[in-house]
Amino acid sequence: KLGANVNLIRTRTLLEEADIVVVRFGEKYRQWNAAFEAGQATAMGKSLIVLHPPSISHMLKEVNAQANAVCEDPQQVVQILDYVITGRLPSPKDGADFVPIADRLGKGNPNP
Repeated sequence: KLGANVNLIRTRTLLEEADIVVVRFGEKYRQWNAAFEAGQATAMGKSLIVLHPPSISHMLKEVNAQANAVCEDPQQVVQILDYVITGRLPSPKDGADFVPIADRLGKGNPNP
């Protein structure tokens, strides 16, 4: 119990000092204590980025609903943090083959 209490002090201190909280969940070890800490971060008004594989999205739907961003791989987290810090958007995933959605789907309803 002493170890858990000391860890709680550390976790609370880090959450209080954080501007952005990144919580990572894995396939094998789902770290449900991390879900609790994600809830604490949200209650404290911290920006929250959640990282997990798509296969556990349903189990984390409530956590995802509170997150500012949900990522499937660490590179997406890096891209978000880069954008937050520099304002630089990441390159489109399809690179040179990128076609804006308005061009792919048309300009929309001509008679709105």
